[in-house]
Amino acid sequence: MGTYVSDSRLFRDQFSTPRMREIFSDENCVQKWLDVEAALAKVQARLGVIPAEAAAQIVATCKVGLLDLDAMKLEMDRTSHPIVPLLREMKKACPGEAMEWVHYGATTQDIMDTGVVLQVKEALDEIDAAMRALLKAASDLAVQHRGTVMAGRSHGQQALPITFGFKAAGWAAEIARNMDRLAQLRERVLVGSFAGAIGTLAALGEQGDAVQRGLFAELGLAETLITWHTARDGMAELACTLAICAATVGRIAHEIYELQKTEFSELEEPFSPGKVGSSTMPHKRNPPACEGIIALARAVRAIVPQAVECVMADHERDKVVLQSEREFTSRLMCMTHAAVVKGAAVLRGLTVRADMMERNLGLLNGLLMSEPVMFALGKKFGKQEAHEMVYEICMHAFESGQPLRDALLANNTVAAALTPAEIDAMLDPHSYVGMAEVFVDRVVAGVAGKL
Repeated sequence: MGTYVSDSRLFRDQFSTPRMREIFSDENCVQKWLDVEAALAKVQARLGVIPAEAAAQIVATCKVGLLDLDAMKLEMDRTSHPIVPLLREMKKACPGEAMEWVHYGATTQDIMDTGVVLQVKEALDEIDAAMRALLKAASDLAVQHRGTVMAGRSHGQQALPITFGFKAAGWAAEIARNMDRLAQLRERVLVGSFAGAIGTLAALGEQGDAVQRGLFAELGLAETLITWHTARDGMAELACTLAICAATVGRIAHEIYELQKTEFSELEEPFSPGKVGSSTMPHKRNPPACEGIIALARAVRAIVPQAVECVMADHERDKVVLQSEREFTSRLMCMTHAAVVKGAAVLRGLTVRADMMERNLGLLNGLLMSEPVMFALGKKFGKQEAHEMVYEICMHAFESGQPLRDALLANNTVAAALTPAEIDAMLDPHSYVGMAEVFVDRVVAGVAGKL
């Protein structure tokens, strides 16, 4: 196994995706640094800060394939610095005076922060696409099972009937809110960094503002009111928001995990011939995809304290927080994307066992329907008095194993107030799902614009 599981040849696709590994590869990281250097040269040439000929040569050199990354790594080890070795490799690929104008007025953190933001932008595009797929899968389930009645549960116990479509619609609504959060954070997180040595752009004088604005426009990033060299709230917001997104997928996966238990058997994650549950128990049909998603959600959540800690940075520059972010940013994006992609696949292939849902509606011998009985009696005796009456009957029925119908009819007060036909109607779980189907329709219509 690799040092990080996302790098392991065997386990990497359980904790990451091929696209995220590409985005956060060394090659793409360096290319993003080069993209910033190239954009800076273009803008400065347009403004007359550096010669146009030099800018053209710099831009032509800003291709990662022209650089020796192994040599660059050795130089990074020797200098304990990341960008100076980059510039020296660029000089090898572009001899002459042009390289005297590269990185003009910038500082290392400008290049690295903006490079990371460009990587995060690519990664967020992928996560957005995966979230849309997840939303569609949840929305489709809500529509398909709008009227599939099942037991709703609270405190781990059967409570009242709902529909599975209602449950899936709840998932869809939460996913849609997370998509809104991701859209809203872009204006605060996808912001360029170009501020010079201490954040004042002193080296560029009066042209600093124009260069900064032009650079961010060239890169398609938002402008910043002031340097964020030690203002890491944007990265912390990114971590918190992605942790919420991963937690939502984890919640869905955990619900499926619970309802796949043998005693419930209401749901099952996708199964295909050849999928093995146990090396010693051939009968097992385990939920490994859901288990993996839950683990990913927990791992993403664990990054949040580290990200928030980075908000407390020192003075105008603090490499400690940058090193911390460098360690967790790729993990954050990789694991979140993996969780969402896997979650969408689970929902698309989910087996919904309506027959088992129907079976489980009867597990309590009618006790599931105590509320409508209580409200019916409440019209005659008052709600609190009816609660006490039905409570006593239910507790006796539970302890004795007697069906609620029989226990109700055996009570003289109840028998005098309600007919057997009325009781039978009240004890039908299919007639007591409230506005579940209306809420499904409301959610499906509300999220349609995000698909």
